[in-house]
Amino acid sequence: QHEVGKPLRNCYSLPGFDFAYGLYVKRRDGGVPEAIGHWDTVKPRKSKRIMPRDFITMNRGAANAGCTTARDFGLYYKFMDIRLKDEPKFPKPWVPNIPPGMTFGRPARPSTPIFDLLQHRYKELWMERQRARTVVQDTRKKQPEVRENRTTFLRTHRPPAKEESFWHPERFKKVEPHLSTFPDPDARRKALSA
Repeated sequence: QHEVGKPLRNCYSLPGFDFAYGLYVKRRDGGVPEAIGHWDTVKPRKSKRIMPRDFITMNRGAANAGCTTARDFGLYYKFMDIRLKDEPKFPKPWVPNIPPGMTFGRPARPSTPIFDLLQHRYKELWMERQRARTVVQDTRKKQPEVRENRTTFLRTHRPPAKEESFWHPERFKKVEPHLSTFPDPDARRKALSA
């Protein structure tokens, strides 16, 4: 049984306390004093970059020299080895001629007067705007919104009244009414005169 509160022991024999684990890299390390007093710099390697061939210029030169066959072109490329020029990766940006007194950008806002801040003037202006807005909203609410429909159109544009014609055909003029709803002839006369 293993010991209580201790991990299991393995069967490997470990080296002593003065043993350093890992790979040892030989380097000069003088600690903090050497790091402060001496600055290690790495010198850049100067390797000349071989540029690729400039075939456009070589083809132009071979055509001007009178080369017509592939063999002539190959010989021209062999003896006239023209390479591309080593141009910088970031060319100089084009800078226009700017007058010396010209300034760019937007002008700065005028500074806020501190006196208006202390007197709460901006709050008062905001309150006045809110009051004016509520007055406008109240007047809009009071005015009923009337939607235009046929009834409102006929109220404003009344059609002309039709004239009633009491014309009857000749054959019905001699016919007397078959039904009389008036109680007496005086009531009938009174109703027709109205």
